[in-house]
Amino acid sequence: MITEKQFQEELAIIIKNALREDIGDGDHSSLACIPATAMGKARLLVKEEGILAGVAFAKMIFNYVDPNLEVKVLINDGTAVKVGDEAFLVSGKSQSILKAERLVLNSMQRMSAIATKTKVFVDLLEGTSTKILDTRKTTPGIRAIEKWAVKIAGGENHRFALYDMIMLKDNHIDFAGGIAQAIQKTNAYLKTNDKDLKIIVEARSLDEVRQILEQDGVYRILLDNMDYDTTKKAVAMIQGRCQTESSGNIDQTTVREYALCGVDFVSSGALTHSVYNMDLSLKAVL
Repeated sequence: MITEKQFQEELAIIIKNALREDIGDGDHSSLACIPATAMGKARLLVKEEGILAGVAFAKMIFNYVDPNLEVKVLINDGTAVKVGDEAFLVSGKSQSILKAERLVLNSMQRMSAIATKTKVFVDLLEGTSTKILDTRKTTPGIRAIEKWAVKIAGGENHRFALYDMIMLKDNHIDFAGGIAQAIQKTNAYLKTNDKDLKIIVEARSLDEVRQILEQDGVYRILLDNMDYDTTKKAVAMIQGRCQTESSGNIDQTTVREYALCGVDFVSSGALTHSVYNMDLSLKAVL
């Protein structure tokens, strides 16, 4: 997994690039009618029920735009909210607040939607030992905040990107000439390049599970698109020799049944790629 330093660097890149995209050579709407010295306050208003996420990121955005902006947090990340709740108050230069407004809202609306959906999965897994994982099916350019939202709601992060974990999926296996060849070549690659990366291998059948178990160095077996009965048999075959993960079209109607098959993890791209932004607004306090 990526380090905390790498994660913070990703967040800084998101903020810098988003503000570049949004502001360009200036927020001319504000520059045209609001004096540079004008001071103001605004509140983050919740307009839809769900799990709030992105408050800490909003503080980072405000600080990046203007270190003198002050944010008073009223509701913390991960809290269930209802219509009419106020998440925070921000005060300082009015121009600065307006520069940050759209990025704050876009980020928090997206993060809150992901956190809300993740919490549904977390609750469905209550009482089992199975954890819900996200995937790399994220919005290009803002993966860090989407995965952060999953964590806020009690989910777990899968690998962050291609560089921090090895996952040998069907295409890797087919191009490499088979499961044994793919795993053996991967172990040799890691040794040659002095890299310490965990290896996950995808299995599409019980025979492929058997082939994987014959090789060394596999951290987790991903049971791809297997039905409940096959998943149970695969878990029994593996017998804790490595971690297990179910994946493939898993949704709210099936996630608990897969957990009851005994897998360690269930991954779902739906946590990040199939959500609708939560309705939030930033309103001036007069």
